[in-house]
Amino acid sequence: MKRKVLVVDIGGTHVKLLMSSRNQREFASGPRMRPEQMIARFKETVREWKFDVASIGFPACVRKGRITKDPKHLGKGWAGFNFGRALGKPVRVINDAAMQALGSYHGGGRMLFLGLGTGLGSALVWKKTLLPLELGDLPYPEGKIIENYLGVPGLELLGQREWKREVIYAVMQLKRSLIADYVVLGGGNVRRFNAVPRGVELGQNENAFLGGTRLWETQRHSRQSKWCVL
Repeated sequence: MKRKVLVVDIGGTHVKLLMSSRNQREFASGPRMRPEQMIARFKETVREWKFDVASIGFPACVRKGRITKDPKHLGKGWAGFNFGRALGKPVRVINDAAMQALGSYHGGGRMLFLGLGTGLGSALVWKKTLLPLELGDLPYPEGKIIENYLGVPGLELLGQREWKREVIYAVMQLKRSLIADYVVLGGGNVRRFNAVPRGVELGQNENAFLGGTRLWETQRHSRQSKWCVL
């Protein structure tokens, strides 16, 4: 019997909960939200939903399914938090940009995913391999980091027209540096683009649901995951 997967996309402003394209809910997050508060709101929001397993996309570094440090845009106490114990269900945790990247991948070689949201999410996907990245911390002029310009702070600083020009310049530089065959732009601010250069595609936030579902895909005649998450 096919497992029912609940996908949780934790962002700097909202937590999105998806069971299907029609079963979607959300609640506000923010810089003061701690894991205990998130779990309480989560249980209240999905109390009548029936699911077997959960995939959680989280906006910080995740290694082997464990959050290694607190995120920049949420409260404290996330590092090492045990979601499976808190929810009483099997849970797989992954970086939020990596989850959306996994859902955005449609083959065609090596894909770089860049999430234009509160900060800058990033991941590489090729064949059956997913490599989460932390490109948002790359240095930028005047002591800044790249997500200061490509994330929400950059949009507020530069204005939309100049921000879009800055994003495209950086995207093409990163595409060449990481030898990507194509780039998918996702995140909440991707809607500000009507057109992008050749080799760049506009993604959809709904791809996070597909990515979360793919995390539970297994190889034929095996219980091992179909995807290698590095």
